[in-house]
Amino acid sequence: MKKTVSKKDNNSNQFGFALEIVKLLAEKPRRREDLATLLSAFLEKNEKSAEDILQKLTRTIAKLRACGFEIRSAPNCPYELVESSFPVILSTEQRQALALAAYFLSDMGFSAQASQIIRIGKLTEGDLPKDVKVNFSPPVDYSEDKLEETVRKLQERFRQQCRYTIRYRSSQGNEQNWDCDRSELRLHNGVLYLVAFIPDFSPRYIEKRPNVEQNLAFRVDRILSVRAASTTSWSLFSFPTLEIYYRMSGALGTYQPRRANERELLRDTQANFVEVATHEDYLFWFRQRILQYGANVRILQPEWFAQQIAQELEQASTSYRAEKPCTEDIH
Repeated sequence: MKKTVSKKDNNSNQFGFALEIVKLLAEKPRRREDLATLLSAFLEKNEKSAEDILQKLTRTIAKLRACGFEIRSAPNCPYELVESSFPVILSTEQRQALALAAYFLSDMGFSAQASQIIRIGKLTEGDLPKDVKVNFSPPVDYSEDKLEETVRKLQERFRQQCRYTIRYRSSQGNEQNWDCDRSELRLHNGVLYLVAFIPDFSPRYIEKRPNVEQNLAFRVDRILSVRAASTTSWSLFSFPTLEIYYRMSGALGTYQPRRANERELLRDTQANFVEVATHEDYLFWFRQRILQYGANVRILQPEWFAQQIAQELEQASTSYRAEKPCTEDIH
């Protein structure tokens, strides 16, 4: 006896099918054939017919577009969900959290991403934080078309995990090509950087390769172009690190290691100091952090890195001991 399907059940089936399409496209762009294969498995799992799956897919995509879902497609290109009109229901606490995130992103130069969050959460002026001030001064708006394209290309290279070349302009205006291996994007002090392992870079202090000196950082807004990926796979899937030992004392004698790469070695509450070990993959930023602590920190090992810090502090001290500049014009 043939089982009849009610109109209500049929509508439910269509809604579930459409929702599955949206979920799959929200994960990543998918080609029509790949999407059809995944949807066939979905229907079979739910004991539904997978006949004429390509026609069902085409009809449902058209209905989703009519409902306000922006789904991009072109010949020989995958379906891509550009914007979803699916309603988002948020609690007061969730709205406040999204508003705070949007506020931070906007002040860090990611205005387009902040606008996306505001639009998704349907946030109003009243949702934005009143008692939080962000003190970032990004050099550029990372939502500019050129920078968004640069970030998109870099992220594509990360997914391919093959070596690629960037054209970079330094702060002095010098342009150079750099061959990049293992790499990722990092936000540091409100500025977006590409951190990459440079296999051909010549280390100065460490002979054994690969090593931490070969990890370099490039400001994304100074990257002129991102070349196509090569056929050479990344040689590393984690950045080389250097283990550094240092002592915190004085006002920082009660310091508690809180970074994932730090661990406590020794604590003396009477002498008021703590010794810490850390694995660092980019020494310039770590050196900046250590120098800001002044006399309250001392590098113990490695010796060559301790000497670097000592030389910088001595140079700073020398500049203060030098003849005082005339301050008449200041007042």
